[in-house]
Parts: sequence; structure tokens; C-alpha cells
Amino acid sequence: MQVTVLGAGVTGLTTAVRLQDAGCDVRVVTAAPLEESTSYLAAAVWFPTHVGPPERVAVWGARTLQVLSEQAAHGVPGVVMRQTLTLYRDPPGEPEWVASVGEVRTAHAEELPPGYAYGLRFVVPLVEMRLYLPWLLDRFRCGGGELEQRRVRDLAELTGPTVDAVINCSGLAARDVVGDTSVYPVRGQIIRVTNPGLTMSVRDELHPGGRAYVHPRSDDCILGGTLDVNSWDTRVDLIAAAAILHRCRDLVPRLAGVDVLEHLVGLRPGRPTVRLEEDDIDEVGTRIIHNYGHGGAGITLSWGCAEDVASLVARQVSSAR
Repeated sequence: MQVTVLGAGVTGLTTAVRLQDAGCDVRVVTAAPLEESTSYLAAAVWFPTHVGPPERVAVWGARTLQVLSEQAAHGVPGVVMRQTLTLYRDPPGEPEWVASVGEVRTAHAEELPPGYAYGLRFVVPLVEMRLYLPWLLDRFRCGGGELEQRRVRDLAELTGPTVDAVINCSGLAARDVVGDTSVYPVRGQIIRVTNPGLTMSVRDELHPGGRAYVHPRSDDCILGGTLDVNSWDTRVDLIAAAAILHRCRDLVPRLAGVDVLEHLVGLRPGRPTVRLEEDDIDEVGTRIIHNYGHGGAGITLSWGCAEDVASLVARQVSSAR
């Protein structure tokens, strides 16, 4: 099959690779280079954030965690398994994501920072997207894939008698490309700082001042962040940045005195639920499949969603025969 994927973020590239694995000839069309994508800016630790529906997210997330864990074991660039501590001021019960992770234990008192009575410890993948996205693109190109950079304003620009399927991984652009007004921006602001020797990710999703997380990488730390629904503003807010630093020091006091390297802002593609489904066939016979609306969980759901798309395409081939 001749397949065109719209979008070269982590959703588009993982989808393209899985379609190649299924035997398709794949072209990816993107409006901007990798370095300008929202995926490239992401902190990218496995954790379902601002995404639904819960039952499908659990399945996609569990499969993606498995794939990323295998990639970490094989030394794929940018993928590591990271010890993680999630903090709570009140008893957390059993969060929905626990079933996907596997081994989760209660944090010991000496593992908790001041002000916290509860915590959960577990291990999940952390992905440095500045290393991982180029690796994905190289894998795609080594499989014979073609990358084309141009802005697409309507899926009809990609369909035609020689194209068997178009996979819409356009993220936030789906508002314009397919007129889906249920898609909305979720503004995320993060800070890149020097790493004072940290090796464990720490997060508090319910911090009184707003979400807070600390993700150590190979040569820096990502501190976050904001979850500003329906905000299109990509300017750095230095007041918000100061608040992020303050919250993150509550979680990890060793961050006092770190140097700020960079402020970053990106717009996540929010939607009430992920849209992963086949649409009506185009008037020229091209099949349309959508895969967008992953909120703050692009890396968390990437491979699970990509495999569902590949399964849809495989079923199309089977039914055609």
C-alpha cells in the first residue's frame, strides 16, 4: 500500500515506522522540521497527562511502555528507564496509571521531601526527544521512507488515485486540516536547568501552586510546568517561570542554585478524547485514518496508537482481498 502520514512529531513518526513494518510504502509530510515540533520540546517521561478515554489510554500506554522499555534495553538513543517518585499530600489510593506500570511501591518516609506524607515509587521510560526524534527519522528513512516539508491545509491535498491511505497525525493543526473544533491548545511552559547530580524524576500533579515535575536528563534537568487550556500564547512568562522554579524546589531542594539554561513553551494538542479511527473514504478512493488529540501524552501513547493504526490498515488490506 502507498500511505501518506501527515505530521512528523512522535505520533506521526512512530505511526510511519509501524506502517513500514507492516509492509507499506510510506511518505511523511510535515509543515516544519523536527526541531520546531511540539514533540521536540517535550519533557517526555511516560505518564498519562490530560488525555482520554481512560480505558483506551490504559491499553495504548501499557503497550508504549513495553516498547520503550525494550528500546532502552537495546540502547536506542535518548531512551532510559528512570526511577520516579510521585508525591502526594493526601493518601493517593491507586491511580489509574498504576495498572500499566507494573511494580509500584509506597515511598519510605526518608525518601519524601519536607511537606509530603505520601509518595509512590516506580520505574518508567524517559525519552530525550532531541536524540530520539532524529533516531526515529533515520529509522524511517532507512526503511525507504520519504519526508516532504510543506504546509497542508486540507487532507484532500494528499489524496489521489495512487494513494491508498492518508493517516492524519496533524495534532493541533487538525482544527484547520479537518475542521475539528474540539481540538484545543494546552500551553506548556518548562525550564531547562543544569543538573546538580539528580538521577530520579520527581513529580507532584496536585501541588497547590500548580503542576510540578523535575526530570533529570543526560546533561540537564527539565522543570515544569504549566497546563494552560485554550491558551495560544507561545511567549515565555517569566513570572510563571519563577513559580515553576519555586514549586520544583519544594520537590527537590537540591535545585537551589542551579543555572537556568533555557525557557521553553509549546502547545500540546488537547481534545476530549484521542481520535483514532477510520473516516469515510475520500471521493477518489483514498482511505482516511485519524490519529491525533494526545494532549500531554504524546510519547506515552505513541507506539500503542501507531500499532492500532497499522492494524486498521492491515484489516483494510485483508478485507480488500
